[in-house]
Amino acid sequence: MNNTFPATKVRAQFFKMIEDANQPGSSLTITVEGEPKVVMMPVADFEGWQETLEVMSDKKLLSGINKGLKDAKTGNLRSEDEVKKALNL
Repeated sequence: MNNTFPATKVRAQFFKMIEDANQPGSSLTITVEGEPKVVMMPVADFEGWQETLEVMSDKKLLSGINKGLKDAKTGNLRSEDEVKKALNL
């Protein structure tokens, strides 16, 4: 759930806003003069976004994920050893 509040209200109720924004899947957009400026969200959610961006920017890893999904749909599954070898683990 995303809620939007002006910075003046957030300042007046800062610790309550932190508590409210610290719920999984929640975020709080803070505005200044009606313009969105900052988003407050739980650290775990933020870290998840960062990890997703890292995966999405790694073409080799993304290609492997897509191939694995395709293989799973067609029933062409690899053994754990084959996966480790393909990922150089």
